[in-house]
Amino acid sequence: MTQRVVTLDLDGVTDKAGLMDRCARALDLPDWFGRNWDALADSLSDHTVWPEGAVGQGVLIVVRNWRPYAKARPDEWETAQEVFSEAVDRTPALSVTLALGGSS
Repeated sequence: MTQRVVTLDLDGVTDKAGLMDRCARALDLPDWFGRNWDALADSLSDHTVWPEGAVGQGVLIVVRNWRPYAKARPDEWETAQEVFSEAVDRTPALSVTLALGGSS
């Protein structure tokens, strides 16, 4: 089976609140998602909030247009990368990739 691909487009994101909003939308997180680092880590690792059928297929999150946010908020971006990395380590069915191409 092919992994379910989810695009997390950070174009225009300038702060943590924007990142959390994009994550909530792209990953279709529940209304109770707390929009903080711990809640993001928990949601990424919690199969019950994954899209239907994704548990069997796995999920690949492709993060696009992340460089401006990383440059504007390097400390936040470092934390985001740690959250993604830890979630991948805990959840073998999850992969996160940083797209290196342009915004086209």
